[in-house]
Amino acid sequence: MELSLLLEYGWVLIILILLEGLLSADNALVLAIMAKHLPEEQQKKAINIGLLLAFIFRIGAIFIISYLFHVWQVQAIGAAYLIFIALKHILKRNHGEKEKKGKSYRMTVAQIALADIAFAVDSILAAVALVIALPDTPIGEIGGMDGAKFIVIIIGAIAGLIVIRFAAGFFVKLLTKRPSLETAAMLLVGWVGVKLLMHTLAHPAVHIISHDFVEGPIWNTIFWSVMLLIALGGWFLSKEKTKESQVE
Repeated sequence: MELSLLLEYGWVLIILILLEGLLSADNALVLAIMAKHLPEEQQKKAINIGLLLAFIFRIGAIFIISYLFHVWQVQAIGAAYLIFIALKHILKRNHGEKEKKGKSYRMTVAQIALADIAFAVDSILAAVALVIALPDTPIGEIGGMDGAKFIVIIIGAIAGLIVIRFAAGFFVKLLTKRPSLETAAMLLVGWVGVKLLMHTLAHPAVHIISHDFVEGPIWNTIFWSVMLLIALGGWFLSKEKTKESQVE
């Protein structure tokens, strides 16, 4: 492979790893919210299973990417689900209802799996959109695409999973230390659902919103600005759990 081609692929790989890191932060937050109510030993197990599922879904998505371009319903279901759980949590808090702690471990894993499918589709579609313009190489085809492009996407996906692993554990600890931060976290989950909804509406089969707008700087600036405002507002308005409440 020529040096210029290696440099071009290397630059795109760096961008993809950063992109996957940002996208995986969403995934990690949702995973942490879903696993938080479980006992500590089950939290780690659920997160690890979530990582395994995320990896399987991402690899599978790469192999059937040409089919996924036509299946906008997966992202639509994921968007609806994330918005639903966010609204459900916020409405319960507003009505003074306590969160149920009896949700089963299997149900939690099933919810994580559903969210992971939606995030896998979103992540891989973004990755393919980034590498598709790269020139082909003599490596040959893997999974219906140029082998080098396939390898770049795989490396990006693995980088994203590493981010999820560390970020999810951090979010669980943070939410345990500051329970009142959970409302802000659920607002973030709902906002991530809005992002998936925007991608669904921009899908070629739906085409209610321009794809260029959803992938462009204006929407991305709006999305990350709102994410930052919610995170900062939640942090400054939340209270750290006291030792007395921990004992109780």
